[in-house]
Amino acid sequence: MIFVARADGGVTYVSPEWSAFTGRAADTAVEHGWLGCVHPEDREMAVTFLRTARDRRSEYSLRLRMRRADGSHAWVMIGAVPSFGPPNRSFLGYLGSMTEVNFADSDPLVAHGTHARFVPPPTHPATPPGTTLERVADHLLMAHGLVEEDGAKELLPILRRALMMAGRLLAREMVARSPGDRSH
Repeated sequence: MIFVARADGGVTYVSPEWSAFTGRAADTAVEHGWLGCVHPEDREMAVTFLRTARDRRSEYSLRLRMRRADGSHAWVMIGAVPSFGPPNRSFLGYLGSMTEVNFADSDPLVAHGTHARFVPPPTHPATPPGTTLERVADHLLMAHGLVEEDGAKELLPILRRALMMAGRLLAREMVARSPGDRSH
């Protein structure tokens, strides 16, 4: 699932996989509405963690529980990279992804996050990105994580620019649709 968030943290776009996963309309996720699907025990940590990431304008990876359409909760990994634009590299917001992850039942898990590091989770087979642009954004996020990990740092400026453009295009798609429909 792909998402776009403004500099103030308000979500402006979620891909159609959001509705398939949560059973809720995409417009319920905008701004901070998506937090209603976060497990109550993880919500406060998520809000504090994301506020810190936003204040630092840092990449992040976050593991927490999210309510599925059937009412059960699943562990998900959420990760995002910041987007900067002119003038003066002003902070625009985030382009990110969320995917369900499966852990062994015996693993004791707690919600957890890491600032300054985005590690893209593997795409869950049940929720592949929908449109071509969403697939491009997903691959750019994965490429960014791999470059960060492998040390080919000269590629980072190019990838960050491409991520910024993908985020802008996704936001334009969202604006082009009717105000009540935030997916396609």
